[in-house]
Amino acid sequence: MEILISLVTALWLGILTSISPCPLATNVAAVSFLSKKIDHPRMVLYSGLAYTFGRMMAYMILGILIIFSLASVPVVANFFQTYINKLMGPLLILVGLFLLDVLHLNLPGFSLSGKKQNQLAESGVFGSFALGVIFALSFCPISAALFFGSLIPLAVNNSFGIIFPVLYGLGTGLPVFIFAVGISLGVHSMAHWFNQLAKIEIYMRKVTGVIFILVGGYYTWAYIFLTMQL
Repeated sequence: MEILISLVTALWLGILTSISPCPLATNVAAVSFLSKKIDHPRMVLYSGLAYTFGRMMAYMILGILIIFSLASVPVVANFFQTYINKLMGPLLILVGLFLLDVLHLNLPGFSLSGKKQNQLAESGVFGSFALGVIFALSFCPISAALFFGSLIPLAVNNSFGIIFPVLYGLGTGLPVFIFAVGISLGVHSMAHWFNQLAKIEIYMRKVTGVIFILVGGYYTWAYIFLTMQL
């Protein structure tokens, strides 16, 4: 049951990332590119699938590199095995504060020009895949906090840790894929519903932030304060 909750949490973190302001902007860009192929529903579906797969692969490879790097260094691996539960509390609280906009972080990043994005989008399935990879690696504060501050510690602390980045990547590309499926089935109003996600994102983010702080408070109390009294 605990493993199932962890896996669902990894997927939810990806979905939350996908509708956060910065990643949402990239997904909206991807949706606009797919909309140009509306006369070719099958191509829209393939492109949406390739975009989502690109995001999954980017996060999977990055996650595996980080997880195996941590596990391959005995001192680091032993440190995480010994203190991961104690670290999870403060980390979850910090991520929760980021989600509530109490803390802010400016990260350097890279981006593609509109011309380059259009060139990739017009180059078919491979271009959509590349676009997914590039957009996934364009970390902003919210996505960085969720990926490095929540997902990686969660994965390191689990025997099925490699699956976590895959589910996270799936979650980040899921809205675009759902839109692509809708277009391929002739549901043209999907674009309208996709844009409505921006309006509910703030509420979902704040609820998740509160949950993170509460769970982080529990971990801090159970694995730090209580153990200090023993």
